[in-house]
Amino acid sequence: MRSFNLTDNSMGVTLRAVTAGVALLASSIGISACGSSSDTTAPTTTVVKSTENLVGKRYCEILLVSKGATSLQASVYTTFPLSDCPAAAWKALDTKAIATEQHAVAALANGPRYWLMNSIEKVRKTTKTSTVTFGSLEMNKEATVDITPADIAGSRSGFVPHSVNRTAAFVYNPGRTIYELTDDQGQHYVMQSWSQQIIPDLGQADLVDLAPRLTLPAGWSYGSRVLSTTLVVQTEDHPATVLQDNLMNSYSMETAG
Repeated sequence: MRSFNLTDNSMGVTLRAVTAGVALLASSIGISACGSSSDTTAPTTTVVKSTENLVGKRYCEILLVSKGATSLQASVYTTFPLSDCPAAAWKALDTKAIATEQHAVAALANGPRYWLMNSIEKVRKTTKTSTVTFGSLEMNKEATVDITPADIAGSRSGFVPHSVNRTAAFVYNPGRTIYELTDDQGQHYVMQSWSQQIIPDLGQADLVDLAPRLTLPAGWSYGSRVLSTTLVVQTEDHPATVLQDNLMNSYSMETAG
């Protein structure tokens, strides 16, 4: 099987596409909110529930990319819950220097991003988390994510569903305004995090009128509604279906929870 190459134009692999592809998988897993880690010893299965209100919580990630025989991998480091990723510290990061220091093919900045669910319940296996300092920002290593050609291709225009095993439930409380995509088959996707990577000043107040800024596929729509009952995107015992829009905001397919 052909190996990845970050400069292989025939495969259309660019750093921005890799960033988007890894960001989709990392953000969709919900790893930052739950503190799961790939660096563990004597793993113990635990059910974790975040009791704090995650709405509007800011976080940033550094993705350290390495090249394997048949795929790219990215080690995902996050500021959550160590800090809210102060803007000055985030802007000061030198990704080329980080890549050199960490012996990585590339270091990619993913953020800032903001959570939109109220809480997360997650089944995880962890006993120890690795913490690294990039510039002046402490980050926890939360996972190692494989990135495939399909993930990269889907990231270019957005709106491509991906299956992710995350063993989690995302909870949105009654009274909340949620933001949804509806595809051409009538399936709903709820926004789980918004990004400031494409529109640096995009705020939560802008999400209700986001439709004109989206390049929606034919037959798709975007809207908002206020929840009268709790919405739970339950994917604890089956894979989640996730996607991003063209602004790198992330969504989960709504499920009965």
